[in-house]
Amino acid sequence: MSHKEVVSADGLALAVYSHGDPDAPMVVAVHGYPDDHTVFDGVVDVLRERHHVVTYDVRGAGASGTPSGPAGYDLERLSEDLRAVVDAVSPDAPVHLLAHDWGAIQTWHAVTAADGDARHSALAGRVASFTSISGPCLDHVGLFFRRRSGATLREIVRQGLESWYTMLFRTPVLPELAWRSGLAGALVSATEGVPCPNLRDAVNGLELYRRNLPARLGDPQPRRADVPVQVLAPRGDRYVTPALQTRVGAYAPDLRVRRLPGGHWIVRTRPEVIARCVAELVAHAEGGPEAPALARARSAARPGAGRSTNGRRDNGRWDGALVVVTGAGSGIGRATAAAFARRGARIVVADRNPDGARRTAELIGAGRAFPVTVDVADESALARLASDVAAEHGVPDVVVNNAGIGMAGSFADTTLEDWQRIIDVNLWGVIHGCRAFSALLSAHGEGGHIVNVASAAAYLPSRTLAAYATTKSAVLTLSACLRAELADDGIGVTALCPGFVHTDITSTTRFVGLDAAEERRLQKATTALYARRNYTPERVAEHVVRAVECNAPLAPVTAEAHAGLLASRLSPALLRAIARRDIGPR
Repeated sequence: MSHKEVVSADGLALAVYSHGDPDAPMVVAVHGYPDDHTVFDGVVDVLRERHHVVTYDVRGAGASGTPSGPAGYDLERLSEDLRAVVDAVSPDAPVHLLAHDWGAIQTWHAVTAADGDARHSALAGRVASFTSISGPCLDHVGLFFRRRSGATLREIVRQGLESWYTMLFRTPVLPELAWRSGLAGALVSATEGVPCPNLRDAVNGLELYRRNLPARLGDPQPRRADVPVQVLAPRGDRYVTPALQTRVGAYAPDLRVRRLPGGHWIVRTRPEVIARCVAELVAHAEGGPEAPALARARSAARPGAGRSTNGRRDNGRWDGALVVVTGAGSGIGRATAAAFARRGARIVVADRNPDGARRTAELIGAGRAFPVTVDVADESALARLASDVAAEHGVPDVVVNNAGIGMAGSFADTTLEDWQRIIDVNLWGVIHGCRAFSALLSAHGEGGHIVNVASAAAYLPSRTLAAYATTKSAVLTLSACLRAELADDGIGVTALCPGFVHTDITSTTRFVGLDAAEERRLQKATTALYARRNYTPERVAEHVVRAVECNAPLAPVTAEAHAGLLASRLSPALLRAIARRDIGPR
């Protein structure tokens, strides 16, 4: 690391630090309040291998000078500082900007102009890309609260409640007392899991709120950016809601949006994720191919994307998303693949039967579905599938572990070979899928969802379904445990529990203890019974999509599945009595 001083337009000395390869693409990082340049240390450690990263202490923070009065904290002064740093470290080439919190607020101000013409901005011609985290343009904030950016009343109310601290910071004396007493610092450290802020920086930076919020929010202008913009919006931000950060499509035409698991100080808590997102935008802006996740982020920035309608579906949510479905060669798997595809998703169609996988892909359409052959009971095969999917198509947004087989008959007639087969597919297949893809999703750091297809038999015991119900009960419990484990990574897990659904599984169900002719007779009788029930795979598929959109932990499907779940909670004795009856085709 090297250190230098850059003098601002009004004579303040700014402490500037350089990291990495001077010949690599340059990223200039601008910190927020009440931080200094070290907030980016974790991000710098990752980026410096292939980038030239410049950090600096903004005025009033760290080793930089402090303005003599409140006017020194005007956004115009901060924009001039950023321009001075950019000109000093890269006089001949545009730079890539990364900014957090008030650093992002001032950077938005610097890359936009009040007249809407970014050619008149403080950084016109000097920026190759801009990644913003938890810091919107103040003018855009004013327009947001005036419902000029498409915000809903609910979003406005939520942001208003979460902005309580801005009112406190604008009052005299009280915020200084809160910082000097140690209460404010302890609160931030305890709730956000970050180091206690420096007292001097915290007190100095209060002028940012007092000097800029009244003026900018009182008369907001539709300031426009003409550079590639990427908004990284932490879903758990306690201060700046994702809605406020992402409703900027009208002001940033070349926009990408990523909603990330994490809190306000995600630059400290998940630096590797931030570094990867920045590196993908930098590489593309420098003329490289667009990474799948970056392309997905562009789709997520479309108007309406991420907005809830009917309390369930999100307009444009699935455009460009990647969904992996096992057992997708027929039945529920095929219908689920088609349901996501109709909403704009790309589908990896995985099935043990290559003809079935190919047929499903043909039904969806070329270029949107990718058939692969895999046996979910083979751990190495599923691990290769996950690796190949990530390499060829990107990390998936949704994984549906659907592949399964049926088995009926008494426990006494179920051989060890029968047990091994159903456990290998119904349980180990789900375990292998969860292991392979949850690791990818966690490392990727952008959330996601796993759907494990269990069955209503998971909570409805039956004397003739010992093996099948055991595997499905295990899948249900596995899903609940995995959901708890992956919650901090923003990964949802749903256990889908259908009842009687008319699929091909009945025609291939193993009836143990019977000769071939009797087994075939029962397969036909069961298929006819399910056909009369006529609950189609397509109806189940709609439940799958809704369950993912609502992040449901448990999704019973069909009336009998709902009734059985209720009975299992209210009257287990009733279910035990029913389980003793031999109900089924004869």
